[in-house]
Amino acid sequence: MDKSRILPQDKKYIFFDLDGTLTDPFYGITRSVQYALNHFGVKVDDLRELSRFIGPPLTDSFMEYYGLSKEQAAEAVEKYRERFSDTGIFENEIYDGIKELLGELKSQGRELYIATSKPEVFAQRIAEHFEIEEYFTQITGSLLDGTRVDKAEVIAHLIETAGIGDRELVIMTGDRMHDIVGARKNKIESIGVSYGYGGTQELEVAGATYVTETVEGLRSMLTGKSLQQG
Repeated sequence: MDKSRILPQDKKYIFFDLDGTLTDPFYGITRSVQYALNHFGVKVDDLRELSRFIGPPLTDSFMEYYGLSKEQAAEAVEKYRERFSDTGIFENEIYDGIKELLGELKSQGRELYIATSKPEVFAQRIAEHFEIEEYFTQITGSLLDGTRVDKAEVIAHLIETAGIGDRELVIMTGDRMHDIVGARKNKIESIGVSYGYGGTQELEVAGATYVTETVEGLRSMLTGKSLQQG
């Protein structure tokens, strides 16, 4: 390891993915995907089969996993939002320890951001619902017209609009390969959290700078403190 590397505990700007990193959206996303697939006559009874939709852009997932055309995938996303925008959005829960971690980081003077492929308007509503929006300097996501869904584009937009000059002071935290690849494309370091939906192997293969299995492990990395230290 390069000894001159700025450790996560010394990074000033911390980017967080939302789904699978800050919150567990399993039921909200999978039931909304199930609803969209039913529109095309595709029945999926085991919601666990649909957990692979958590993280990547929805259009890509509908095309990759169920063979929909680009036009059909766009229609599927609209059906998904039909259910998600009012019901699925709140079938979600914040991971234990996350709110406390955000508060601790904020008290240290760190700048926190959300970088998600989820539509920005939904990400903002979720942050407000869980009463964590106050911790974030900016929440950035995709747009409802289908643009800025690629995680690298989201991160690039956030770096630019936040006016961040020194990328060595930025670290991206996420649970899927898209978070890690997006970070690498923007020349910033990353923490992969395997408690989400990607798993350790996916994160390591994608090239995560660091990997941790728990929220407490993430806290230790970002604050330099262990649970015993309080």
